[in-house]
Amino acid sequence: MNGTAPALTELRTRVAAGIFRRVAGPAGPATRDRIHLTPGPRWFAPDRPIRRVHGDASMFIGGLRALLLQSLHPLAMAAVAAHSGYRGDPWGRLQRTSTFLAVTTFGTADDAQAAVDLVRSVHGRVTGTTGEGVPYRASDPWLLGWVHAAEVDSFLRAHQRFGAAPLDRAGCDAYVGDMARVATALGVPDPPHDVRGLAERIDAYRSELRGTTEAREAARFVLLRPPLPLVARGPYAFLAANAVASLPPWACAALGLPSFPGPAGTAVRATGHALTRGIRWAMSPPPGTTGRRDPGAAS
Repeated sequence: MNGTAPALTELRTRVAAGIFRRVAGPAGPATRDRIHLTPGPRWFAPDRPIRRVHGDASMFIGGLRALLLQSLHPLAMAAVAAHSGYRGDPWGRLQRTSTFLAVTTFGTADDAQAAVDLVRSVHGRVTGTTGEGVPYRASDPWLLGWVHAAEVDSFLRAHQRFGAAPLDRAGCDAYVGDMARVATALGVPDPPHDVRGLAERIDAYRSELRGTTEAREAARFVLLRPPLPLVARGPYAFLAANAVASLPPWACAALGLPSFPGPAGTAVRATGHALTRGIRWAMSPPPGTTGRRDPGAAS
């Protein structure tokens, strides 16, 4: 028994380091310290729902769901396929996204604004034409609105299903409102401020959404061919299954993905709870120690 505790601590440390390295990159520790230790006002106070959601292990499932849902807009998917490098550098893209979420959620107001300014600058350079000859630009406010709505819906649904402390209805509305602060800074006009407005906004895009060849190829890459070591592919497969299971049926159908009704859905959800609890355990400081191991991005 005497060797059990040190062995568990070592396992916990190794798992936490592996996860953090994947989502935050080699500069992760320095970025984390800058985000949390730099003094100054923040966009969001410590008690805001956005901090609870983005600091929880459910973000791993929510992030995958967001990528799948966002891909259903042909213009958004065309921009990703042509400019994001998600195939050649998927971890770099994840790390940039997770750092943006961490900085805007937990960082100083100055750093949050700088992160937004950088993203807007990048968006301004992303333009092109789809295979069908339709022009797109990443800075298009309507397109930004879809990316935002899909992201908010995915993060919130994953948190309500797998989060350690799901929000009540007022908290859910407040989370959507918190995210509207970031969306407005990014150039989204009149983003939704509550759950009802979010649902209405997603419905407003439904007629434009479809599973293009690029979207289905991206789904296969994200779900079936992640660049991961063999030991991590099993747990990842269960995270991916839960991301798919949490999509609306129309989104699964558009992407050619299976649905998980009845007992199958219950079984898949059980794996999601087990995995998020495991990630939460690994990323939390062991009893009697100090320090941060939050799963949310570089936070």
